Amino acid sequence: MSAKPVSVAETAPSPPVTMADIEAAAKAIAGKVENTPLRYSRTLSEITGAQVWIKFENLQFTASFKERGALNKLLSLSNSEKAAGVVAMSAGNHAQGVAYHASRLGIPSTIVMPKGTPFVKVEHTRNFGANVIIHGDTLADADAHARGLEKSQGLTFVHPFDDPHVIAGQGTIGLEIMDELADFDAVVVSVGGGGLSAGIATAIKSRRPAVAIYGVEPALYPSLSAELRGEEAKVGGATIAEGIAVKKVGRLTAQILRQLMEKVIVVEEDALERAVTLFVTVEKTVAEGAGAAGLAALLAEPELFRNRKVVVILSGGNIDTRLLASVLTRSLVREKRITSIRIIGNDQPGLLASVSTVIGDNGGNIIEVNHNRLALDVPAKGAEFDITIETRDARHTQEIIDALTSAGFPPRPHT
Repeated sequence: MSAKPVSVAETAPSPPVTMADIEAAAKAIAGKVENTPLRYSRTLSEITGAQVWIKFENLQFTASFKERGALNKLLSLSNSEKAAGVVAMSAGNHAQGVAYHASRLGIPSTIVMPKGTPFVKVEHTRNFGANVIIHGDTLADADAHARGLEKSQGLTFVHPFDDPHVIAGQGTIGLEIMDELADFDAVVVSVGGGGLSAGIATAIKSRRPAVAIYGVEPALYPSLSAELRGEEAKVGGATIAEGIAVKKVGRLTAQILRQLMEKVIVVEEDALERAVTLFVTVEKTVAEGAGAAGLAALLAEPELFRNRKVVVILSGGNIDTRLLASVLTRSLVREKRITSIRIIGNDQPGLLASVSTVIGDNGGNIIEVNHNRLALDVPAKGAEFDITIETRDARHTQEIIDALTSAGFPPRPHT
């Protein structure tokens, strides 16, 4: 007797998350998380060449999309599981989402966070009522410790991305986008463990299969890119997108994204910094590095998105204030609105005053002056000044340099 033919449908694994799961999640969390704004950005569209729509998930109460999946998971627990409590590991946003909604629901929560987690995220998590434990140098270290607590204390582990309830919760963003926009060509979303992108891809591809889904990773942590090639990811280093700096994507999320994502875009740190800056200066909103990754992709590969209607997910705004200040200041340096110039001249009274007069007369603002008489490349009777100036733009900076040169104080390159 010949064997019965096996159809493709019978052999293909069933999807970990379905549209029905996402629709159920939307009903479960309705009214408990924000239906965040989706807005067209005329200026960012002009800068990138695409038609840019922004989904402002940084306007959730905890300033991140993570609330959606965390709440959906917590609501799925039995009464005994809720009474025993939950444990999670996170570098910040998942921690805050779990802590906030667990507190609202009366569920005890313990959050394990690795060393180096931004202070603002640690403090906010504590303020939401969680027992915060700082453990390990990496997310993997924190995860191992959290798993140990899960077993020893009988807690329920709330995974930050590789859980069907979490993925379905994040997918509600896709429903909101489709409810508001009749048509669009692509969605660009940051990828860490893959829960956000997997949920959104599942929702959107279910209704609008022609829409392209693009993931974005920092160049220092190209975990999904490696996973899709069947390779071990080479990761490491300090990235401002610490929220998506994971060594390995989830098993479930990889299964979904392998089927539904068109391309993974890897972006460098300067593109992430520029994206954070543009959100502040153009949209007057705060984005963390991971939250700005979608816009960074448009800046890195403008030809891929030119003239296309693109939805960018601004996934979170929990950036350390010192880091934000540094990123904004570095942007001024890149634009030559803050420049350090070096002047070498005779060490005599009035030299600095003369140089300062030229700078001031040409509209420059002196921020800092360092006076060095001991540099060996300066004559014994000479003086060296490193002067940091603030100007309107690169052209204005060059005008001041030209004026100093004409006045007999030619600046030298300051490296």
